[in-house]
Amino acid sequence: MAYRRTPAVQARLDAQAGSIVRAAMKVLSEQGFAGLSMASVAAEAEVATGTVYKNFSGKSELVTAVFREVVTREVAAVADASAEGGVVQRVTAAVETFAGRALKNPKLAYVLLAEPVDTAVDTERLRFRRAFADTFETAVADGVAKGQLPPQDPRTSATALVGAIGEVLVGPLAEQLQSETVVPELVAFALRALGLPGDGSPPT
Repeated sequence: MAYRRTPAVQARLDAQAGSIVRAAMKVLSEQGFAGLSMASVAAEAEVATGTVYKNFSGKSELVTAVFREVVTREVAAVADASAEGGVVQRVTAAVETFAGRALKNPKLAYVLLAEPVDTAVDTERLRFRRAFADTFETAVADGVAKGQLPPQDPRTSATALVGAIGEVLVGPLAEQLQSETVVPELVAFALRALGLPGDGSPPT
């Protein structure tokens, strides 16, 4: 008869895996992908290295789990911030939230956006960008439908915006530089790219 885990045992294992993911997130925030190892995560989580391997087959699977947790949280923050208002307010909120939160945790954001990683993690990164693009696409599509934006393909525009914003952020994130002008300039760029003046006034 095959062994079945009881709910209590499964809950304990899930809690242990969650603790390891949070430890990996902290290591990534401090040392980046290159500085993360199963041993460093084990030390942060205060467990044996073998325990980390019992939960995750290797660095790639562990970082993928971190990506999924962080992206779920960050996408939800962007979606919540840009859920209401006209297209200018929604796009502005989306850009400010996306870029602002990235700049508050530059090392982790750099891992998510640009640091060289292995193929499996890079695949997760593409999903990450697509998830953010979906939040922008909703706002753009609504703006086009209401005549607040000129006709355009919302998916193309949203994907281009996320790519451009990520590219602009790479420099400040890599060098861990704080610039008060980066986010406002990204907002102005996003509005212009969608067919609005930088001040957000309606198209004529």
